[in-house]
Amino acid sequence: MPYFDAASSAPLHPVARQALLASLDEGWADPARLYREGRRGRVLLDAAREAAAEAVGCRPDELTFTSSGTRAVHTGIAGTLAGRRRVGRHLIVSAVEHSSVLHSAELHESAGGTVTQIAVDRTGMVEPSAYAAALRADTALACLQSANHEVGTEQPVPAVAEACRAAGVPLLVDAAQSLGWGPVEGDWSLLTASAHKWGGPSGVGLLVVRKGVRFAPQGPVDERESGRAPGFENIPAIVAAAASLRAVRAEAAQEAPRLRELTERIRVRVPQAVPDVEVVGDPVRRLPGVVTFSCLYVDGEALLHELDREDFSVSSGSSCTSSTLTPSHVLRAMGVLSEGNVRVSLPPGAAEEDVERFLEVLPRAVAAVREKLGAPVASEIAREEDVLVVDSLGKRCPIPVIELAKVIGDVRVGGLVRVLSDDEAARLDIPAWCEMRGQEYVGEEPAHKGTAYLVRRVS
Repeated sequence: MPYFDAASSAPLHPVARQALLASLDEGWADPARLYREGRRGRVLLDAAREAAAEAVGCRPDELTFTSSGTRAVHTGIAGTLAGRRRVGRHLIVSAVEHSSVLHSAELHESAGGTVTQIAVDRTGMVEPSAYAAALRADTALACLQSANHEVGTEQPVPAVAEACRAAGVPLLVDAAQSLGWGPVEGDWSLLTASAHKWGGPSGVGLLVVRKGVRFAPQGPVDERESGRAPGFENIPAIVAAAASLRAVRAEAAQEAPRLRELTERIRVRVPQAVPDVEVVGDPVRRLPGVVTFSCLYVDGEALLHELDREDFSVSSGSSCTSSTLTPSHVLRAMGVLSEGNVRVSLPPGAAEEDVERFLEVLPRAVAAVREKLGAPVASEIAREEDVLVVDSLGKRCPIPVIELAKVIGDVRVGGLVRVLSDDEAARLDIPAWCEMRGQEYVGEEPAHKGTAYLVRRVS
């Protein structure tokens, strides 16, 4: 079964499996003890730290192993904000950061701090000048991911880091998605990552704090990992994480171009094979194996089930997935279509024939979902009314957009369609539909229940 969701979690690398099994016999004892078994554990832990530090591009004593990438983010942000509290309580994040960063920002704000969220363009990229403009005398920390986890867009970390360094503000980089492909460039101050993103075992994260960064670990004091990650180290998992990071780095030069070619094939051919599709994310500055697209008039969860029945494992940022009823914050910030969203993230070693079969299966899967939802057939009847009201109250996911598409041909050119909806996704998807279909999005206005979205027929 082709697994195309490596951005969520990559399959365990063979080197990680070998290292994990081998270190289970040697790395079970407390590395803080001085007897023989403890010394063996310490040797394994120190070697893993040195290997990981070499891959990151930092000193071994700057790197801490945590219980997850999320824990690394929470610890890094909280510790830096506390260490620099005399400077101020202002935090800067981008609108498309991982939820772990945004949740930390929410907690900081609820405790009386201030947060500036930097907008992105339609490709999901920040403008470095926006970070420079947001820096203030009381800015304690800025955060920016190296590459986006949903659409694959790479961020201009070096330029942002330069602006932060000039202002004396540390920059924390979430490198979870990119570290397996290479070190993060730029003069950053803190870095976080997660082993299961590059084929290591889950439950291992990295937190790097450069020397000179004022950092005050929060919570009860613990003697392990410089006081930054309490609890007994999982030495076998840490050893496997470091070994797999070294292995994927060695394979990256050959594998990255191959995966870029495969994802470019998907980017080009999906819009050719499936009508009404928007491919999102930067077309050039992107991770090697990630491609994301959204299909009009499609329920994202239903489409994932259709693809799963065809033995393809993919993920979605649609609002109508089982975990949420609101659109992905990343797609919302980009202003792109969210419904029928599919993220394909190819793991290293993904087979070309599997990608080709995916391209064969996808049009049938989309057509099947659209048929079930009653997707529109273009109407040749024109109405004389200036305004046509579509009542989609209580209907979720792509239904408001489907209803809009069904009737847009029923109004004269220059006429309006007024879509009533109480689904938050409509605020994002109706403007995106207008841009894709060449119609004019006039705006929104309050309605008796929900919101009225006005669309003018242009063609």
